[in-house]
Amino acid sequence: MKDSAKRLATTLLPLLIGVLAFFIVIGPRALNPQNIAWLGNGDPATHYLGWLFFSQSPWSFPIGLNPTYGLELGNGIIFSDSNPLLAFLFKPFASLLPEPFQYFGIWFMACFVLQAWFAWKLVGLISLHSGLRAVSTALFLFAPPMIMRLPFHLSLGGHFLVLASLYLALHPQLRHRRLAWSALLASCALIHAYFLAMVALIWIADLIAGYLKKKLTLPAAVTEFFLLFALVSLCCWQAGYFSVGSDGAISEGFGMYALNLLSLIDPGQWSYLLKDLPGVQGFGDGEAFAFLGLGILTLGICALVGLLQGHTGFLQRLGRWPVLLLALAGLSLFSISNHVALGALDFTFPLPPELIAVANIFRASGRMFWPVYYAIIFAIIFLVIRANTPRTAFILLSLALLIQVLDTHAGWVNVRKQLMVKPASTWVSPMVDPFWKSAADHYQKIRWIVPQNLSPHWMAVTAFAGAHGLATNAVYLGRMDTANWKKTEQETARAMATGKYDADSLYLLDDRALLQAAINVDTSKDLLTRIDGFTVLAPGWKQCSACLKETPQINPVELLPILEPEQKTSFAWGSEGRVFLSRGWYDSETWGAWSEGSESEVMFRVTKPVTSLRLETTAFLPPGHSSQRVVISVNGMPALTTQLTQSDNNIIDVPLPPEVQERVSKQGFLKMNMQFADVASPEQFGLGADARELAIGLKTLTIY
Repeated sequence: MKDSAKRLATTLLPLLIGVLAFFIVIGPRALNPQNIAWLGNGDPATHYLGWLFFSQSPWSFPIGLNPTYGLELGNGIIFSDSNPLLAFLFKPFASLLPEPFQYFGIWFMACFVLQAWFAWKLVGLISLHSGLRAVSTALFLFAPPMIMRLPFHLSLGGHFLVLASLYLALHPQLRHRRLAWSALLASCALIHAYFLAMVALIWIADLIAGYLKKKLTLPAAVTEFFLLFALVSLCCWQAGYFSVGSDGAISEGFGMYALNLLSLIDPGQWSYLLKDLPGVQGFGDGEAFAFLGLGILTLGICALVGLLQGHTGFLQRLGRWPVLLLALAGLSLFSISNHVALGALDFTFPLPPELIAVANIFRASGRMFWPVYYAIIFAIIFLVIRANTPRTAFILLSLALLIQVLDTHAGWVNVRKQLMVKPASTWVSPMVDPFWKSAADHYQKIRWIVPQNLSPHWMAVTAFAGAHGLATNAVYLGRMDTANWKKTEQETARAMATGKYDADSLYLLDDRALLQAAINVDTSKDLLTRIDGFTVLAPGWKQCSACLKETPQINPVELLPILEPEQKTSFAWGSEGRVFLSRGWYDSETWGAWSEGSESEVMFRVTKPVTSLRLETTAFLPPGHSSQRVVISVNGMPALTTQLTQSDNNIIDVPLPPEVQERVSKQGFLKMNMQFADVASPEQFGLGADARELAIGLKTLTIY
């Protein structure tokens, strides 16, 4: 009986340590499944909303498709980072769950408990002393990179997956290895792609090591590889990884989110005593935050002393795992990327574009250091335990834990504040007009145009759509279907040009879409107005007998932005001129905006007669491309044909003939159309990888 009680206590101890750490760092409020107050911003909002839509959607195949959240932009639940593993577990009970319901607080508890469990198992490979294992386990729970993730990237709090992979790889006599690795890899695939990538590499290293050490025969190793590869592929398919196509899986930013070589010792405001190092936490470096903590750094000094004294067997142990060390070295190099930084000093070396494209699948390369990070902590604990008596090691580890908890409080106290906000089961919405309720009863979809990922006000729009059972493309996705997005852009452009919209959709227009849509609206049946700060286009609203008729009827032209005479308007980033760029323009830059393709338009409302226009422009004239021809029409009537032969400081004066002036005054708006016969891209002239089709760059516009 005593042995049974002791085994039970030993089993429960790491679980209790995990629970205690959870309540110290996170607090109890996140556990309330109806409390969504702490999820109401940025990434956590899309994590929750992705689950909300998934829970309301009928079952599909693959089961991870989430068609109402994103529509054509993409619809895999993995790309809202909603933790497909838990979404799959809870969806069968969706009709029984309270509203709202979130499982992310439960996930956080699981992260702490499982982090403690696998830390306990990992330290057990060094010592079976319960005191040493308990204190060491607690050190793993106060790892700043894990805690820092929790309020932002909810699924990335699952660092226990990394500890589990190290435990499986380091275990000398692992039983049921194929089953253990299968469960771990499948879990990674259903939680987050980054965990899958790093854990899969450790598994492959373990597989190769097993064969080299003759623990596995070649047929057994090959069989395991293909079986687990098939399992992971199946999990990825079902989670929706393949729903965006190959182009959609690739983003940009490799090298921007890389590990700084001083990241391990830079506190990044996670220490009261240590000061931040200059240049380490630059733009993107938050993704590579890897501070060990003052307690572990202090313990590292003790470990170094023990290593220099010898008799720890550390180097001999390292020699047993050459393949694993090679894998960890590879992860380190990838995390550093081709943008090597040492504090504020940095340099970049070129890599082939094809290699960069592949690396951009995991553009936040700094995250790939996590297995190395935990291997370093494990090595420090190993050296301290092996270099000292159990009593001395326990004292050193306990002091390190005390320092770690107290000093990193500088960082995790802010995490706790974010997760312990006043509980609420709703978010404040700007959509309060009675129109919205009536519209939700009439339409099946609510669309943002021009379609884009992370559209303005996406959170308010998506929360409204989720509350009323509407599908929407106003979402925030980690990756989107590029091909479908471009196709949808073209279809939307045709709809705005013809005034023919889907009858089942309510449209919300951004500034650029308003310019394109306003003059083509069929005002006899469609409503174009502004409600609660949103520009709304409601197809068929005026012919709907059940729809609210108290909504103000506005002349669409009156919604267009006004350009005052003799006021020079800039088109630089952040300037007022961007609201006049209708179509055919790239995003504004610090000086102005480049034209996109062979045709561009500028549009605005006029309240006074206009006799002429003056444009300040640049022209894209690389060597061998001597001119840019420009044909300008105003409100559908020819106005000017000119040719630019210098790259900068071009002034284009456009006098308006009397008939054009009359049409502009009558219609109440001015639409300047520019056609370009000589568009070219920097790429085709060997000026880098910029494939944009450019003609002119618009700096300013003045009307007279």
